[in-house]
Amino acid sequence: MTVFASDGVGRRIAYYRSVVRPKMTQRQLADAACVALGTIRKIERGERGVTDATLEAIAHALGVDPTRLRADRGPALTAVHDALPALSAVIAAYDVPEDGPTRPLRSLRAAVDEAVDWRLGAQYMRIVRTLPDLIAELTRAYHQTSARERSELAALLVSAYRSADAVAYKSGARDLSARLVELMRWAAPEAGDPLLSASVAYVRTETFFAARAHAPGLRALEHALDSAPAPNEPPEIAMRGTLHMRAAVIAGRARDAAAAATHLSEARAFADQVTEGVYYGTAFGPDSVRIHEVSVAVSLGDGHVGRALTIASEWKPPLDLPAERRSGFYIELARAQLWSGLADAAFESLKAARRIAPQHTREHPWVREDAATLRRLKRADSEALTNFAEWCAAT
Repeated sequence: MTVFASDGVGRRIAYYRSVVRPKMTQRQLADAACVALGTIRKIERGERGVTDATLEAIAHALGVDPTRLRADRGPALTAVHDALPALSAVIAAYDVPEDGPTRPLRSLRAAVDEAVDWRLGAQYMRIVRTLPDLIAELTRAYHQTSARERSELAALLVSAYRSADAVAYKSGARDLSARLVELMRWAAPEAGDPLLSASVAYVRTETFFAARAHAPGLRALEHALDSAPAPNEPPEIAMRGTLHMRAAVIAGRARDAAAAATHLSEARAFADQVTEGVYYGTAFGPDSVRIHEVSVAVSLGDGHVGRALTIASEWKPPLDLPAERRSGFYIELARAQLWSGLADAAFESLKAARRIAPQHTREHPWVREDAATLRRLKRADSEALTNFAEWCAAT
């Protein structure tokens, strides 16, 4: 476990607590981070070091990326990348798990729900720190349990694999991501829930994005739509809409404007029938569809980019949407603004994405590309832009 030296870390914590978050007392920070008040006081005075787990908890409570508090200011997600081999090892043993204890089903369910929340909130370091052991425990429970509980454990495995996949995919570990998707496809039928299988089809699209195989990806989603349950109740309606929403984006990547428009229209129609919420691990509703309109416009490029700017001029993602989705909106918008010659607006959008979900923003390849472009376009060196570019490792 890494322990960061006290030099500088405590001062930065005190600064963000008292200046950036001026209403936060040491007691409030301690409570929010689940750290002893005395520990917070000693860290801020420089009387003790801080472990990576404690630093992450404090950063989360302050609403900042952990790297802003570190003394060495090294790569923010080094810990994420270092933890990926542990995920690889545990999924390699999906059919031959090691012996060990397993918690009751209700405890495993709560742990998986927490991991889903972390995924939606782009808390990738928390996921990689917890998921290897959780997946191993779920795998043991699945192979040891009675047939009566096996279907629910299979569903929990799908959700756990999906949380792990979010980190792998966003971190660029595409082979690991593909393996996790295949494990989702293995476990989903065991759960006996057609909607869960449909949600896996949604996630599987990542493999087509990674391979730039957009036309086959669109066919796979259309096949999933044909197989999905009839949209009679909100979960079924939301799942249909979710698949159409995803299909619109991959159609946009394929530069098939007609197909993208058709799927967006279908997604809007289904979104109007449900309230915005998280269905089978995916946010869906009118606001999510609007965000995907921006994504489709950027994917189509050329004469479609103006649509993204129009949406952004009239609407902003509400705060109750998952952080990863909101940050994605600003990342897509920044690209549209950059292509439209609005360099300053693009930088503001990238900063907004960072404030919402720093780990998601830092790992997004478009952020690095656009930050590097902005840095080249600036006639005068901007300290803020330089700091941002260095933060996201833009070259």
